[in-house]
Amino acid sequence: MSTRPQQPAAATPAPGKLPLTELAELKAARQPIVMVTAYDAPGGRLADQAGADLVLVGDSAAMTVLGHDSTVPATIEEMLVLTRAVTRGARRPLVVADLPFGSFQVSDEDAVRNAIRFVKEAGADAVKLEGAGPTLSRVRAIVGAGIPVMGHLGLTPQSATMLGGFKAQGRSAEKALRLLADARALEAAGCFSLVLEAVPAPVARRVSEELSIPTIGIGAGVDCDGQVLVWHDLLGLYEGRTARFVKRYADVADVIRGALGRYAEDVRERRFPGEEHTYAMPADELALFEQAARATDGARGSRPG
Repeated sequence: MSTRPQQPAAATPAPGKLPLTELAELKAARQPIVMVTAYDAPGGRLADQAGADLVLVGDSAAMTVLGHDSTVPATIEEMLVLTRAVTRGARRPLVVADLPFGSFQVSDEDAVRNAIRFVKEAGADAVKLEGAGPTLSRVRAIVGAGIPVMGHLGLTPQSATMLGGFKAQGRSAEKALRLLADARALEAAGCFSLVLEAVPAPVARRVSEELSIPTIGIGAGVDCDGQVLVWHDLLGLYEGRTARFVKRYADVADVIRGALGRYAEDVRERRFPGEEHTYAMPADELALFEQAARATDGARGSRPG
């Protein structure tokens, strides 16, 4: 059983990185695991201070940060930059980097090469891959290279078109059994954890009971071993269509709009900057500056046109 003390919100995180093995201990103790996405250093730092166990640098950044309509356009280089920023802020949580579309589908060799980049260049503690089937050999290859892998089943955004769009998966007995088989296969391939997205709660509960590795739910019910939400969704920063499973904990966008509006008004009315925001200089230095500036003005005015 885990002996980790409970951390209140905004508590100073304990020194050192959360051990990967502690996730299994949390599952065994039936203590829910907290995961949240982040895309920059302040996000990583705040997630750390709030006591998150895992921080996912999701390819959802393509939509929430980069303005695309899906996760597919996210590139390796973009994801490396974001992951590198998050790891500078998140000290204790394990940082999991999404392998973006195209970075692992071609071959095991590509998958290992790109996973290594996320660990070596960006400081990620683990990577996440979507799907099963051909992904199983990718998982085995990456784990064989010494890099922890998180799986992802159910609604897999990178292949949403093949799934018929962004909708719940595993809603028939046949598809639910397929999902359960895929979950077992991903565990056998070496995944240390598994995200279940948009899966009926009874199916997610059965998968969670069957596996020895922790499940992290997003729209998969309360019986998963942990939960994850997208940073921009839970804070009210994303203005696109959000899924049914999203719970908004704050409307930060409204706060930001209000602050920016007040700033713009203060600038236009010359209320900002005020004297308290302005740097002064010694009176004698100011007098010398003004004298020299006037002399320079006079010399400029006497030059032939």
